[in-house]
Amino acid sequence: MRHLIRLDDWAPAGLEAVVALADAYARGAGPTTNGCAAMFFPPTSLRTRVSFERGAELMGLQPIVLPADTLDKPEALGDVAGYLAPWVDVLVVRHPAIRVLDGLAESGVLPVINAMTDENHPCEVLSDLYTLGQDHEIRGLRFVFVGPDGNLSRAWAEAARAFDLDLVQCCPDELAMPGCRWSGDVRSAVRDADVILTDGPGAHAEAMAPFTITAELLALAPAAVKLAPVPPFARGREVSAEAVAGPAFVGYGFKASLLPVQQAVMAYALGLG
Repeated sequence: MRHLIRLDDWAPAGLEAVVALADAYARGAGPTTNGCAAMFFPPTSLRTRVSFERGAELMGLQPIVLPADTLDKPEALGDVAGYLAPWVDVLVVRHPAIRVLDGLAESGVLPVINAMTDENHPCEVLSDLYTLGQDHEIRGLRFVFVGPDGNLSRAWAEAARAFDLDLVQCCPDELAMPGCRWSGDVRSAVRDADVILTDGPGAHAEAMAPFTITAELLALAPAAVKLAPVPPFARGREVSAEAVAGPAFVGYGFKASLLPVQQAVMAYALGLG
């Protein structure tokens, strides 16, 4: 049984298999099945929910969407999975606590996919890497992640380990991730960046304010640099309006790969590829 709770859970061969499956789904030739995906999402979820729900339906899985707090009842998570197993083939879960996903997976009766937790967001990162891989050898790119320690930065750190990526985190030192290459000088960091990633500052808006990606900073970067702010982003917070309006911004189509990548993750978890 294949769960995707953390990118560290999968060997590189499994991640490469997901890429191959995503290629097939992008061509309209991915494997199909007949089954059901139980999905747990909060009402604020937008891109992740739509791409998982639509992707499941297109590949033959009936999506049944439930509120994330359905999993907060005083019921053992193993019992939740056990009772759902006769009707459901895979669980797609967006919940603040990663321990909830671990608890569902420990039952061993259904594959569990992390659609975002406060600790990690693996599918979002896989989608970005898939998009970039259409035109680049990702191992040859230099990634600069501008943001505090959080679910996105941790997922990118795991991706860097899994795919052997050149990644540096840029933020105040007190907000850096343990074990990740770090720079506190955003001007220096962007000078040889191929991809600049940003995340919202959360509770650290004041500390992260000097790290806002502006058009002036982008002018220091290589001409072909790509600016990929993780949505939802706010102009004037992690990125300036001028930076988003400029040629470095990857645009809305950058996230189109969420659909085939979410399908690929579900297919691989189900043993379809």
